[in-house]
Amino acid sequence: MSPQINFSQLDLQQEFSSQGKPYTFYGLQFLAESPFGPLSRYPFSIRILLENLLRYLDQGLVREEDFLALAAWRPGATPNQGIPFMPSRVVLQDFTGVPALVDLAALRSALARKGGDPTSMNPFIPADLVIDHSIQVDRYGSTEAFDFNVRLEMERNRERYTMLHWGQQAFANFRVVPPGTGIVHQVNLEYLASVAQLNQQGSRTVVSPDTVLGTDSHTTMINGLGVVGWGVGGIEAEAVLLGQPYILQIPEVIGMRLSGSLPVGTTATDLVLTITRFLREKGVVGRFVEFFGPALDSLRLPDRATIANMAPEYGATMGFFPVDRETLRYLHSSGRDQAQVRLVEDYCRAAGLFYGPETVEPEYSTIYELCLDEVVPSLSGPRKPQELLPISQVKGDFGRQFAARLGRGNGSLEAGNMDGCPSCAKTPVACSLPTSGCDQLDNGSVVIAAITSCTNTSNPDVMIGAGLLARNAVKRGLRCKPWVKTSMAPGSRVVSRYLEESKLLADLETLGFHVVGYGCTTCIGNSGPLDETVATAIERKGLITAAVLSGNRNFEARIHPQVQANYLGSPMLVIAYGLAGSVLSDPINEPLGKDDQGRPVFLRDIWPSQEEIRRVVDAAVTPELFSSSYQSLFKGDQQWNSLHGGSGQLFPWDPDSSYIQEPPFFTSLSKEVPPIQDIHQARILAIFGDTITTDHISPAGAIPADSPAGQYLQSLGIAPQDFNSYGSRRGNHQVMMRGTFANIRIRNTMVEREGGYTLLLPQEEETSIYEAAIRYQQSSTPLVIFAGKDYGTGSSRDWAAKGTMLLGVKAVVATSFERIHRSNLVGMGVLPLQFAQGTDATSLGLTGRERISITALEGALKPGAPLQLQLDRADGSSELFSVLLRLDNDMEIDYYRHGGILHKVLRQRLNQN
Repeated sequence: MSPQINFSQLDLQQEFSSQGKPYTFYGLQFLAESPFGPLSRYPFSIRILLENLLRYLDQGLVREEDFLALAAWRPGATPNQGIPFMPSRVVLQDFTGVPALVDLAALRSALARKGGDPTSMNPFIPADLVIDHSIQVDRYGSTEAFDFNVRLEMERNRERYTMLHWGQQAFANFRVVPPGTGIVHQVNLEYLASVAQLNQQGSRTVVSPDTVLGTDSHTTMINGLGVVGWGVGGIEAEAVLLGQPYILQIPEVIGMRLSGSLPVGTTATDLVLTITRFLREKGVVGRFVEFFGPALDSLRLPDRATIANMAPEYGATMGFFPVDRETLRYLHSSGRDQAQVRLVEDYCRAAGLFYGPETVEPEYSTIYELCLDEVVPSLSGPRKPQELLPISQVKGDFGRQFAARLGRGNGSLEAGNMDGCPSCAKTPVACSLPTSGCDQLDNGSVVIAAITSCTNTSNPDVMIGAGLLARNAVKRGLRCKPWVKTSMAPGSRVVSRYLEESKLLADLETLGFHVVGYGCTTCIGNSGPLDETVATAIERKGLITAAVLSGNRNFEARIHPQVQANYLGSPMLVIAYGLAGSVLSDPINEPLGKDDQGRPVFLRDIWPSQEEIRRVVDAAVTPELFSSSYQSLFKGDQQWNSLHGGSGQLFPWDPDSSYIQEPPFFTSLSKEVPPIQDIHQARILAIFGDTITTDHISPAGAIPADSPAGQYLQSLGIAPQDFNSYGSRRGNHQVMMRGTFANIRIRNTMVEREGGYTLLLPQEEETSIYEAAIRYQQSSTPLVIFAGKDYGTGSSRDWAAKGTMLLGVKAVVATSFERIHRSNLVGMGVLPLQFAQGTDATSLGLTGRERISITALEGALKPGAPLQLQLDRADGSSELFSVLLRLDNDMEIDYYRHGGILHKVLRQRLNQN
């Protein structure tokens, strides 16, 4: 018999005081007298989940058995059970926020058509949407770049932003941070997060942990501040906003003990890339990782946030740092109210959530150890964040990675003459590619050097370090090579202000690193066009060129369609490679260039000391800087405030809009739950290999003119230069359906060419995946997808699941799934199925000409149930193969029965009226 707790005999609410004021909290100290043992044995992240369950226990959202299942958590005995989780709030970025708002508006419209009250469809919990994913690097290398890019952003996205402007007045509990402010994760870290949340219950003020779900996988950055939170799909976020609990599988918790200190010449970026490779090799997908150990004393909070940010890259659900003295120091230094800082400390100490020297080491599922002394200057690439390369190995690895294709250029693996231009005999300072006929570009040339992304721009040490390195380079007469597109996109206005305060912004600008906008830019694929001469040379010579960016993602075709080798590194190494001009130059052992006297300049000659970095950071980064930068966060500029989205409660859908269309998800929804339909004689739409990312499934970047989406936009009279990006058009399902599986680097084994193509059967006609899907729909033919390991890894894009569903795909069979994408498929009514051990598309000998049947589904709908799929081959033979049903809990089965999460929510509202 399972251990029990008599909750009726417990006083779940306890009291504490902070600065003389009384507060109430839900305490867990009673566990010490229970069969489960003291609170101190639990990882801090599990403690916060236990508090969440306890707080909602008396509100009918949590069952006692949910709490008992989590309380039974022990190393090596993690219950295979889902539990409800109710976050305090939701954060959204505009690429995922716009389609979420479109869905909410569509739900209101559907509710109104059925005679319901549309104003009842509001977020149940607070939601903040930060517009940060749409700024593109169209202009760079000049002081006019920021104003030009922001103006162009507003012109391109006026229809989308008008809807957001409407949404902020139409919906309760919904705020919008206007464009040109910062990246959602940095704004969350620097301003939105409270760490301790206040709620009024009658006469009592209840304090609880600040918890968050976000529609970007890098929501985990907030884990560095001691806030539990992670990225979910837009579909799941919408459900949470509409009152549905998020169902979390009780996780294993990996303890990561950090010791030692970073060597001279390394940065927090080098550390996080090392951790990413280390934990990827260990295998932590779906687990919590909790950091502890003596090195935490030397890791400032921005360093922790950098590590937490990359949790999706090392595969964890979270990379968590508990609240400690450093958390309090950061809250104060980032301008938080002193009373709030004191409340955080007093509450966390009272609730057993404070980590300090006296803390008993919690029990962990497994403990890994990493000594910071072993970290070396590194890049990761050329395709995955976990492909760690010490700087000295980048050149050799480039040659190995692209050996089969280097013959397209001159095959050179030397950096070549980087001192001047052989065509025009000018130095790099004077050389102007468009007018000189410069022909220096070669394999390995760095054509993009971008200081971008929340990963590093939230970290003053690496940003000030980059500024000091730029200052030293300028003093020695160095400049970035003329073929390098340089840019800097800070994560918040705080960054550019402290760079100005420290007089370093001018030195960065001298090297071409002007502020181009406040947003994700290059890291999300909004790198903008290359110089025309550079682009022409790449095509003419068939070159494999490189980008170096301080981001967190470098998947194929994500950064720029003409750049095939993408490397992640610190802002300081971004500058170094911009100066060197090629990834075939080793900035540790080879000079970056020559000074005005012709003397070689090495990276070590211009690298600032840690003492100098710390001195400048302490002087320039002040609480007042944060307070003043965030005092008008939600106001916006004149362009934002000139938008007119209307004041009605129903969105005025415009059938002529190419950005916003009412989606078809709810147009024929009935009040009754439909019966489960078996899948008979499905065609295979595509067979993919391992590591198919959401970038492959639903790209966010440029829309090619000859793609189905490009042809659709041109049919509306929109010229290719006005296409904008897939990400910016996520409010229009017509574009996004055509963009599904349309990545130019995706590989479907049913055809021999790269890109979004397949074989239409039985005609044996090669065509686009979109065209094939539409023609299959016309004949009422269901579709399935086959894939390998880690299907759906990458950004949490709801359109990767929405587009799959709208193409008529009924099931996806993969070797393994990424957590968020699997949930999104369920949320859209697509069946995720996992190959049984030892079976995959290769072992089955699939060619794509087979037909698939999935029968007796009604009786098999149990979490993780085994299923038998029937495979009918083209030669007339048949066989069965085994899969696991990846509906992981009863809630997901309920969602699948309804056809999706939002379908269930709408039915509930319809049946309440």
